[in-house]
Amino acid sequence: MKELLYAFLIGGALCAVAQVLVDKTKLTPARILVAYVVSGVILTALGLYEPLVKLAGAGATVPLTGFGYSLAKGVEQAVNERGLIGAITGGLTATAAGITASLILAVGAALISRSKPR
Repeated sequence: MKELLYAFLIGGALCAVAQVLVDKTKLTPARILVAYVVSGVILTALGLYEPLVKLAGAGATVPLTGFGYSLAKGVEQAVNERGLIGAITGGLTATAAGITASLILAVGAALISRSKPR
């Protein structure tokens, strides 16, 4: 039960910060998205995101910072296993399932919705 609470609080806090940035700044959602992914990579490289993942589980891995975390961990693992080529392939290998799911869901949404001219 405690794990669920931490996941809810940490994941909710990450999403709430993003919403505040959307509402109170002139940053576009695309820039916030990129900032979250990059901050996930940087925090992982500094060793600061791993404790958050251990504490919050999906609350830390599902938001966009978690995507950055997955990229960084995939690169780290692939470099250790395959050397320099792992820097290129590791991130894609680690996040392939998430990328594939987002593409399939986007195509599905496009097929069932109608676009409206502005």
